[in-house]
Amino acid sequence: MYDGRKIIPGLILFLGLVTYPVWHNMASGKMNYVPKPKAPADKKECVEPKEVIRINHKTLLEDWRNSVVRNAGKTYVAYNNKKYIMSLNRTCMNCHRDKTEFCDQCHNYAGVTNKCWDCHVYPKQLEEKQS
Repeated sequence: MYDGRKIIPGLILFLGLVTYPVWHNMASGKMNYVPKPKAPADKKECVEPKEVIRINHKTLLEDWRNSVVRNAGKTYVAYNNKKYIMSLNRTCMNCHRDKTEFCDQCHNYAGVTNKCWDCHVYPKQLEEKQS
């Protein structure tokens, strides 16, 4: 093998560096971590089933924003034919009052940011400002 003394250690070093995140997560116990946001205890249902909301909440909120701002739509008819006001403040934040215990857990885990809080103030933040 031509330059095997350099190639083989180089390949081992390369594979070690490439797979480091996997080994690190396995050693630290983070391999099977899944965030568990704190759901409101007093509310039993959301505008959509939990599985749908987990995957499509961004799309749902964007659709609500577009419908309210561009088409003056105000009412959302859910999967169970129940009507909800299309409002982040009056619908979603009515139940999910603590941003750090709910939104931030999954968003930090996934490494995503949102622009909701550019315009909206979370209820708990609003209460702290008033105190």
